[in-house]
Amino acid sequence: MSAPFYVSPEQRMKDMADYARKGIARGKSLIGLMCDAGVLIVAENPSNTLHKVSEIYDRIGFAGVGKYNEFDQLRISGIRHADLKGYSYSRDDVDARSLANQYAQILGQVFTHEMKPMEVEILVAEIGHDSVDDRLFHILYDGSVSDHDDFVVLGGDADTIRVAVSEGYSPGLDVAGALALAVGALANGERSLSADDLEVALLDRGSDRRCFRRVEGDELTGLL
Repeated sequence: MSAPFYVSPEQRMKDMADYARKGIARGKSLIGLMCDAGVLIVAENPSNTLHKVSEIYDRIGFAGVGKYNEFDQLRISGIRHADLKGYSYSRDDVDARSLANQYAQILGQVFTHEMKPMEVEILVAEIGHDSVDDRLFHILYDGSVSDHDDFVVLGGDADTIRVAVSEGYSPGLDVAGALALAVGALANGERSLSADDLEVALLDRGSDRRCFRRVEGDELTGLL
């Protein structure tokens, strides 16, 4: 009887992380920025039907990069979790932090116990009634969570894009300025991105309850 093939836990974790990172890096990038109107999410996405950015709940948005079928499953589970909590308790009890923790548990469980990690990175964004209550949570393929108070970059050549955004970002940018900064960073000075290449959404603090809205068509073209 042959001996089973042995791989140390450290090597297995490293291989899993490398596999997930390579899969995510092959996709297009996405940027979430805080601006004066709320939170702006800008993704490079030429598809008009397969959305990377969507609404989760009244004041919470979701964005994912990597394998579409995997982050779309997470989007659906997040909507169910938020709806159930809002129905069982109160709509005010649904917040981005608990949702980010839920996603972190799912991704961490898959990364630790399954043969293949999920090739995704997730952004959960929430706007408060005041800018100090805005939240950006970045969840990695292994369940790691980080929160940001300015901007976050997911997928693709994230390091290069992050540097480009940091050089031009300042608190209180208007929507047009934040969009211009994000598009310039995604293009990286080498390409020209049009409205058809982008998926843009805004968590708008000026809305009464459902704050998520897509920025598209003539509005997006005018801002660009």
